[in-house]
Amino acid sequence: MMFDNRFIFPPINSPRRVLDCGFGTGEWALQVAWEHPRCEVRGIDITPHHHNPEEGLENLYLDVDDLNMSLQFSSNHFDLINSRLVAGGINSERWTAYIRDIFRCLRPGGWVQMVEIDFNAQSDNGALTDNSALRQWSQTYLYAMEQCKNPRAPRQLGGWLRQAGFTDVDERMIPLPMCAWSDDQRNNDIGAANQENVRMLLSSLAIYPFTHYLSMSITEFHVLVAKARTEAANPALKPYFPLYVCVGKKPRR
Repeated sequence: MMFDNRFIFPPINSPRRVLDCGFGTGEWALQVAWEHPRCEVRGIDITPHHHNPEEGLENLYLDVDDLNMSLQFSSNHFDLINSRLVAGGINSERWTAYIRDIFRCLRPGGWVQMVEIDFNAQSDNGALTDNSALRQWSQTYLYAMEQCKNPRAPRQLGGWLRQAGFTDVDERMIPLPMCAWSDDQRNNDIGAANQENVRMLLSSLAIYPFTHYLSMSITEFHVLVAKARTEAANPALKPYFPLYVCVGKKPRR
């Protein structure tokens, strides 16, 4: 819904080889393989969330691999590399090398597309303050994750792509509503569909870093999450997470 059923953003009509970094449920890779039956689609993930081999396609290959290690693919190989929602797994010192790996594996003229969420909660009408539970959740999460990850990586994607040598870099921030608050029907529908996702991630994303890195008690954790959930579901606050989308092209020469 967020991308109007567009799975490939750059101007690529007939890709031959595509790599999905962090394929998760496999939905993106499966859809691209189905839409492009002559394209070889490969996906790698260290902890696949779901994959039923009976649902696979002949041109789809999903493997277990660690994005914190060098990509084990030939240079100048892929037409497109998709990297989506991997910031929670990439180690902070790995990011620039990870993007250089992507650059190496793309053929000249190939594209990368990256999508990441910045979990720094915002409000479209400024109703969230530093005393808001949702803002406190965000600041605590960002601080906790800095122990080993780079939670601010979504804001740096464009700069990293340019440093690695990519051209035609297009970076956009799209507000991702946490509930149904927008006057625009499309964005309102996105918020309604996203509300349950947000309710779950406020707990699932935070429980380990809050209790392990910051030694927050489980009672304190549940109280903060409950208050943050209430605010995230309040249309009057117009809450959203910034979603960053970035594409770049490897020069032909």
